Amino acid sequence: MVRSICLYIVLSIMPITVWAGSQAQQQQQYSAERISKFAKDVEHYAAKQGARAFIIGRVGRAQSELPKGIEFTHTAIAIYSSIQLTNGETAYGYAIHNLYQTPDNMAVSELVTDYPVDFFWGAHSLKAGIIIPNAKLQQRLIEMIHNGKDRELHNPNYSVLANPFNRQFQNCTEYTLDMINAAIYYTQDTQRLKANAQAYFKPQPIYVSKFKLAMGALVTDGLSTRDHKGKIATATFSSIYRYLDTYD
Repeated sequence: MVRSICLYIVLSIMPITVWAGSQAQQQQQYSAERISKFAKDVEHYAAKQGARAFIIGRVGRAQSELPKGIEFTHTAIAIYSSIQLTNGETAYGYAIHNLYQTPDNMAVSELVTDYPVDFFWGAHSLKAGIIIPNAKLQQRLIEMIHNGKDRELHNPNYSVLANPFNRQFQNCTEYTLDMINAAIYYTQDTQRLKANAQAYFKPQPIYVSKFKLAMGALVTDGLSTRDHKGKIATATFSSIYRYLDTYD
């Protein structure tokens, strides 16, 4: 059984042409004190549930401007870890393993590890999505990331609407799904992972006009639909929750 919770405070507005939110350094929306407290609340909640690994989501854009069915714009995996502080001391907390767009080219991604305060620093609303898998899947995710196997799944060609059933592009949520399936099936064979995803995973249809998608692609790096045939659908935080819940 997986568990999901949403913690939220406020919403704002930004244009529909910038959905991504998969950026390491976004403009700060709240005071450092509020962000820090919220990040600690998320950590404390996860720790209280006994989570050693969980899927985490944040909102990088205004909810009112997101397509139907999209609740979170960035998804990653948090692992309880020992953290080396700048003063040389060791602390314990959650390290978050992300796929982020690179600052100089939004159509290219890189893998970045950050921490809850960094993760929520540019959040557009103080709202977190938390999915806690069962203990067996948590352990497999921890082992995979500890052994560096997650990096074998990275495709740097970024599209915010990446098709999760092929390897032409990848976004943060598809990368998270790939890590989950790699842990479930004990393989980094992307051909097998995509075949299994197509058999069992149901992506989120994107209910946005083709005109808006075309205009968005013209003005926004990192938005392409070339990897889709027919209707547009992509991996989302909520579709990952439904997938894990369906198959326990």
